[in-house]
Amino acid sequence: MREFFESTQELAYAPLPPSEAALPTLVAEPWLKVSDDFLQLEGLCFDRSGNLYFLEVFGGSIFKLPAGSKTLEVIYVADGLNPAAVKVHNDGRLYVCCLGDFKEGLIFSIDQNGNDRKDLISGYVADDLVFARDGSFYFTHFTGSPSDPTGGVYHVSSDFSCVTSIVERMAGPNGIALSSDERMLWVTETNANRLHLVQLSSQTQIAPYGTSIPYYFTGFHGPDSCSIDAQDNLYVAMYGQGRVLIFNRFGFPIGQVLIPGREKGHFLRSTHPMMIPGTSDLLICTNDFESGKGSWIFKSKGFAQAYKGFQFS
Repeated sequence: MREFFESTQELAYAPLPPSEAALPTLVAEPWLKVSDDFLQLEGLCFDRSGNLYFLEVFGGSIFKLPAGSKTLEVIYVADGLNPAAVKVHNDGRLYVCCLGDFKEGLIFSIDQNGNDRKDLISGYVADDLVFARDGSFYFTHFTGSPSDPTGGVYHVSSDFSCVTSIVERMAGPNGIALSSDERMLWVTETNANRLHLVQLSSQTQIAPYGTSIPYYFTGFHGPDSCSIDAQDNLYVAMYGQGRVLIFNRFGFPIGQVLIPGREKGHFLRSTHPMMIPGTSDLLICTNDFESGKGSWIFKSKGFAQAYKGFQFS
């Protein structure tokens, strides 16, 4: 009875759903401790020189980790703006998505030293974005619930003159990724626990019968940020579950990465997966809100080499 009781304690947190328990599984390892405190880490991305950028949402700090270093620099503080993602444009500038007051936010850009801020788009609760090769981008408007789906996905032209709705009536669209041929757009819908795959006939047009929901997630809270590798596999961080699910380019689950300690309630707030350029190494940011073990970036092997996007060419 005691052994049974002890085994059921693991079920109190984030047990693996039976449909996913048998997937090929990797276990991550600690890579960088960011803070002893609870920080909602997000937005892992690299520039051409191998410098890593990421941020913390509620305090607004944008971090830079120089290539080959483990010493963090704070290059900008978006005070009161609740930044949720940072991405590197092909001109080298950093684009930052901000949730704002969760009714209206914005997207702004800064240089790689945190200077020369330029506000680009306002009026949206911008959570995440992904660039196309021409410098235009797609972003998620993170609003809505299952009973009131007000969120959506939008495309912004490279000169910022046109904002086009791509998908509407969503319940908290969050992570977004674009396939290497720019024909498939992935979106995680956090508040409805769904993965969307949108086939594009042009940058702003959905192909006939081009929308699908290839996967429904299980458990609380739901899918968060996502990214691809060189084989167009998709990595989806599961917020509140301490793991990353991996899908092939058709949306079939093919594996997962677990963060150690998750079975005891540690490091469950996994938010963003991103591969290190030129490697098959995957980084995952998370924090241990429940038990006070701090905020970390973990590392694991991925299922393929990192995707060499336009920003690295």
